[in-house]
Amino acid sequence: MLQRLVDGLWNEDVWLPPNTTWADLAPGPKKAVVYTDHRHVFVPIPLALVFITLRYLLERLIFAPFGRYLGIKDRKPKKPPPNPKLEAAYKANPRAHQQQVCGLAKQLDMSERQVERWFRLRRCQNKPSTLVKFCENVFKCSFYICNFIFGFVVLWDKDWLWDIDQCYIGYPHQGITNDVWWYYMISAAFYWSLTISQFWDVRRKDFWQMFVHHIATIALLCFSWVCNLHRIGTLVLLLHDCADIFVESVKAAKYARYQKLCDALFLGLIVMWIGTRVGIYPFYIIWSTSIRAPMLLPMFPAYYIFNSLLILLLILHIVWTCLILQIAYYAIKAGQMDGDVRSSSSDLSDSPGHSNHSSPTRNNKKHE
Repeated sequence: MLQRLVDGLWNEDVWLPPNTTWADLAPGPKKAVVYTDHRHVFVPIPLALVFITLRYLLERLIFAPFGRYLGIKDRKPKKPPPNPKLEAAYKANPRAHQQQVCGLAKQLDMSERQVERWFRLRRCQNKPSTLVKFCENVFKCSFYICNFIFGFVVLWDKDWLWDIDQCYIGYPHQGITNDVWWYYMISAAFYWSLTISQFWDVRRKDFWQMFVHHIATIALLCFSWVCNLHRIGTLVLLLHDCADIFVESVKAAKYARYQKLCDALFLGLIVMWIGTRVGIYPFYIIWSTSIRAPMLLPMFPAYYIFNSLLILLLILHIVWTCLILQIAYYAIKAGQMDGDVRSSSSDLSDSPGHSNHSSPTRNNKKHE
């Protein structure tokens, strides 16, 4: 019964092109090329734990001291005075409406302003300090820089970097090299680590969008690995890393209060994000997977799943692009009012709800 279920799940008619079997793609010494081993999709999971440990050590030993050197405070939010009745009301509804505030004020012989202030302090109680957020962004920025450079070096001599049709010509009998294997494993491990650590990291407003993004990315990496579609997968990884460098560096500069650097990086973010995520990704990558691929190889069900996940990422990119352009609008508007260009004041990257793929918050206070 279990074997039937496994056979049904890994049906060759679903996962592989016509006239291809799992035996054809199984790695072995007598094969003409080195195929991907489907068992290796589990390798990134223990590697993710290595990333989490490495991040903990880097943040404690390097990034936090560096942040303090820059003058970033590790100040915890002020806690409200203990009040069991207000605590119970907060747990029932953290965002108390006006009627509830009035009722609590009368019940506890407090003013409405005192009750509102208590709720505000209680909501901020668990927010991480600026230093914690700075360390998180610096770690991610460091990874994206290293991974982008590594990926570019790995793909420099690969023909599919310069001619995307090579992703499909000869498929599925395309071999994998050791450098591409490591690029895939390291990238997948990092996204696994983000998915795990997201539950105790700075909680942002688009928590679930980011969760969907990480799961979709991991699914794409797994599907493309099992189906030997690693060539197009490496291009997607490389394209995403270059914009993410700016995403994280903008926020790190903002937390360090380097406003001019933040503004310059934010401009670079807009150019890089729109150029890669809204330009190259849909009009080069997805156009290729949707239009060119069917011309060069026979289609099969798993390929449509793979392409649907790529389109899901595009939808998320469009949502985040709207946020970035909104922030840019408010930044320009604030610059016109204050005589200086600012980043956005909309608490998007400061609040516990901001996306890892958004941009900086505007600092309304002028820098001297």
